Amino acid sequence: MTEPTPSAPANVAGTERASASGTVPGTTPAPLMGASDIRRLAEEIGVRPTKTLGQNFVIDGNTIRRIVAAADIHPDETVLEVGPGLGSLTLGLLDAARAVVAVEIDPVLAAKLPATVSQWRPEAVENFHLVLADAMKVTGLPVEPTALVANLPYNVAVPVVLHLLQHFPGLRHGLVMVQDEVADRLAAGPGSKTYGVPSVKAAWYSSMRKAGVIGMNVFWPAPKIHSGLVAFTRREPPVTTATREQVFAVIDAAFAQRRKTLRAALAGWAGSAAEAERCLRAAGVDPTARGEVIDIAAFSRIAEAHARPEA
Repeated sequence: MTEPTPSAPANVAGTERASASGTVPGTTPAPLMGASDIRRLAEEIGVRPTKTLGQNFVIDGNTIRRIVAAADIHPDETVLEVGPGLGSLTLGLLDAARAVVAVEIDPVLAAKLPATVSQWRPEAVENFHLVLADAMKVTGLPVEPTALVANLPYNVAVPVVLHLLQHFPGLRHGLVMVQDEVADRLAAGPGSKTYGVPSVKAAWYSSMRKAGVIGMNVFWPAPKIHSGLVAFTRREPPVTTATREQVFAVIDAAFAQRRKTLRAALAGWAGSAAEAERCLRAAGVDPTARGEVIDIAAFSRIAEAHARPEA
C-alpha cells in the first residue's frame, strides 16, 4: 500500500506524544514515506544508493512501524540513529521518542535531512539533531542518547555496534537491522555454530536476541538476502580485574583458530601452550575445549589468570 504523500502531513503534536507505533491512540497514524516518496526525494538530490556505503533505503511504512515498535522506545528517550539515509526511519523514530540524534556519513544525504524533517514532521524540528560524521569515529554527541536504532550495512555493522556501546554507556537498549547472518552471529550463544567474536564481544556490553526477520522487497534497492533485527539490553560486564582490552585479546586469539583446542589456540597469546593451559585451568576451563563453547565470563577469567602471576 502506498503511503500518504507529504502534501498535507498529519500533525501528531496535539495533546500527547505519539506511542512507539507512531500513533496517538484514537488518531490517524502520522504519514510515513513510501516507495514513490523515497525515489522522488533521491532524484531531487541526485542520489543513487551505493554498494560502497551499503545503502538500502526502507520504502515501506508498515516496516518502519514494525521496527519502531520492536525497539520499544519510551516517549522520554533520545534515540541515536546511525545512517538515516533519506529519513524514512527517522520520521517513525521522531513519532516515538523525545528526540533523535542522526549520524550520517554521506554529506549529500545529510544536507537534505533537516528539510525532510521540516516538511514531514514540522512539530518535531527542534527534537531532531544531525551529525555529519562516520559513526565509527564518533565519541561525543550533542544530546546523550539512551537508545540505538539503526539500519546498518553488513560490512560495518558489528564494529559500529561495538564502538557505540563502548563510547556511549548511556545507551541502555536498542534495535539494529543488519544482514540476517550477521544478526544470527550477534545473538548467538555458546555452542551455536554461529557463535564467534561478534557474539562474545557484544555479550561484554549487553544481552542480545534475534527480534525478527525483514524481507528484501521493503528496501530500495532490494538486497539479495533477508535482514535481521537484533534487540539488545545493556548489562554490566563480568566482574573481573582484567580490562576489556585484555579480555578481547583472548577472544580474538581463541577464534583466530577456532577449530583448535583452547590450549593450542591461546599458545601464541599466552607465550606458550603450557602457559595457556595454566591460565585455562586457573579459570576453570577445560584446555581441550574450543572457544565456541565458553561464554564471556569464562573469557574474562582466562584473561584475569594471565594477568595474575603464577602462584
